[in-house]
Amino acid sequence: MQRILYSGTRNASSWAFRAWLALREAEVDFEERIVDIRMPQRLDNLARIRRFSPPGSVPVLVEGETVIFDSLAIMEYASDLAGGRLWPADPMARATARSLFAWQHAGLSGLCARLSFESAFYADRRVMTASEREEASRFFEICEQTLLRSGGPWLAGELSLADLALVPTVARLMAHSPDLEAAPEGAAWAQRLMARPAVEEWMAEARGLPPVWLDDY
Repeated sequence: MQRILYSGTRNASSWAFRAWLALREAEVDFEERIVDIRMPQRLDNLARIRRFSPPGSVPVLVEGETVIFDSLAIMEYASDLAGGRLWPADPMARATARSLFAWQHAGLSGLCARLSFESAFYADRRVMTASEREEASRFFEICEQTLLRSGGPWLAGELSLADLALVPTVARLMAHSPDLEAAPEGAAWAQRLMARPAVEEWMAEARGLPPVWLDDY
C-alpha cells in the first residue's frame, strides 16, 4: 500500500520536519510530496490539501483510505510501525518522554516566539534579547535536568519521539547562540541531535533555499 507524506517547504515547515524525522528514524518507507507553503502560492496549495485533510495544512500522511493530519499523530504512528521503539519501554521513562512531547506540541512554539524556525536559516541573524536569552536558558536547563535523571545520551535514555519533537526548537535556538554555560549536558544533547544524519539532511536542504523573511523578526 502506498504511503505518502505531504510535507512542507524545508526552511518554513517545522511541524512537517518533525513528522518526516519520525518516519525516517523509524525506518518507515514513504513517498514525500513537498508542498510549497511560501506566500503567495501557500493559499492555493493548502486549499488543495484541504480537499482530503480537514485542517488544510501540512504534514499529512495518507495511507490507503487513512488520512493522518496531525504531526503528533504521524509521529506516534511511525513509532507504532517500528514496534513502538521510539518510546521507552519503562512506563515512568515513557511518561516523562510523553510529557516533553506534549509540551512541545502544546506550547513550546511560544518559546522565543520571534525566533521562528525560518530565522534559523537567515544569513544575518540578530542577537537574542534579554528575555529570549532567559527563556532559552530555562529550556536547556530543563533538558539538562532531564538528561541527568535519565542518564542520557537522550532525554529518556534511548532516542525517543521527545527528542525528535524538539529538533526544530533546538535548531532555531542554537542558530542564535544561546548561553549554555549552565547546561553542559543540554548543550551536548543539542549537538548530538543536530548531528543526526536525517536532521543534517533536512537542514542542508533548507539552507539551500531562499530565506523566508518574517516581518516580526
